[in-house]
Amino acid sequence: MTYYIEDLKPGMSESFTKTVTESDIQKFGEISGDVNPVHFDEAFAKTTPFKGRIAHGVLSASYISTVLGMKMPGPGTIFMQLLTRFKAPVRIGETVTAICTVRETVPEKRRVTFDCVCKVGDTVVVEGEALVMAPARPKAQIAAA
Repeated sequence: MTYYIEDLKPGMSESFTKTVTESDIQKFGEISGDVNPVHFDEAFAKTTPFKGRIAHGVLSASYISTVLGMKMPGPGTIFMQLLTRFKAPVRIGETVTAICTVRETVPEKRRVTFDCVCKVGDTVVVEGEALVMAPARPKAQIAAA
């Protein structure tokens, strides 16, 4: 489903939930080129403040993109900006829920600002805000209304 700029109101929200797997870490490292040993080498990771391997922070933040591009506003959305703060690590096997809530809309520019958070249980692992350009309602739908 796509929400058009006219459909979006402050307080509306959508979410996406994903359990992080070993395969996700491997694929993300391969695609991104980020093969930092904190993600891949348990012996190394045990020497860090995390005391073990962790998922890429940007992997968790990418779930925000999933919400915005696939759920709300949905297909046709143009991602313009993401400001993030990484608050806590995510470990393999943990389930991350990304939640995006409309904070403000600027209909004449099709801009929408979202407050975004990723959580593992009650723990916030990523927080921030996103700015997108929401899809415009197709002219054919406007004419038919």
